[in-house]
Amino acid sequence: MEIEILATESLGVRGLCCFVTTKKRRILIDPGIALGYTRFGLHPHPFQVAIGERIREKIIERWKQATDIVISHFHGDHSPLAKPNPYQLDVKRVAHLNPKARIWTKGISSLSPLEEGRAREMFLVLGRAPHIAEGKNSGELLFSFPVLHGDNAFHPITVIMTRITDEHTFVHAPGIQLLNNKAIQQVIDWHPNVVLVDGPSLYLRHRLSKDQALRAWENAKLLSIHVKTLIIDHHLMRGLEGIEWLEALSQEMGKKVICGADFMGRKRLLLEALRKELYKRMPVPQDWNERYSRGEVKTDAYWKQGQNLYGI
Repeated sequence: MEIEILATESLGVRGLCCFVTTKKRRILIDPGIALGYTRFGLHPHPFQVAIGERIREKIIERWKQATDIVISHFHGDHSPLAKPNPYQLDVKRVAHLNPKARIWTKGISSLSPLEEGRAREMFLVLGRAPHIAEGKNSGELLFSFPVLHGDNAFHPITVIMTRITDEHTFVHAPGIQLLNNKAIQQVIDWHPNVVLVDGPSLYLRHRLSKDQALRAWENAKLLSIHVKTLIIDHHLMRGLEGIEWLEALSQEMGKKVICGADFMGRKRLLLEALRKELYKRMPVPQDWNERYSRGEVKTDAYWKQGQNLYGI
């Protein structure tokens, strides 16, 4: 089994996209990408936009290769969209690519009103219907029934988790933010070797209660006991405090718990958390994002400058 993490916060964008290759299948999970549309009152910096462009092209390439495509829920950082903003993946980019790939997602009864509208628009552009994943077993693939995205206090939205079994077992657990005890127990019951899971939204401390913070911490500890390679990313790595949290967890458990960039052997690029720094180190014209949305400017100069500044 080969696991390639394509898009997540420690790699510079919003998402939890990966590509898993087994002996018989090539599985693309959550082929979406986003950049926080505003953070600290700032739009995405051109260097972050440049990173996003390159990751988006890689997702499109993996879409072409996939036998199966899984969409855990229809947020713009997990799914292509029919009405994307300039930093997301337009479903029209993949509409005529790889029509034989099976697309797995939740059933319509499990979709929020927003998700239902996005799903209908997406599959209309794709010109095909999805395979309903909830609780299904399809060879190497096994899907959970819908579980809560985070906690009721956050969003009344559900996600599906994916287990892939070959010579090893990999679990993709998006959106749960380590707050969902039922989802954590399901992951453990699947006996995975490698888990890619969404961590708590520490950057939203005004919305994260003490009880939620403690629950996320204890669930992370529980997973680290049962899982050989535990990768925690996504919401956790939208703030620099996520790095400190991972290091503290590793120290307490006596084993290394990692983020997506670590797993891929890449430099950690928490670019959303560093947005103020990016604007200071690489100044940007005030109208740059508006002009980018109209296709009037490119990211090339900022890409080169950012590579030098951040050593990538």
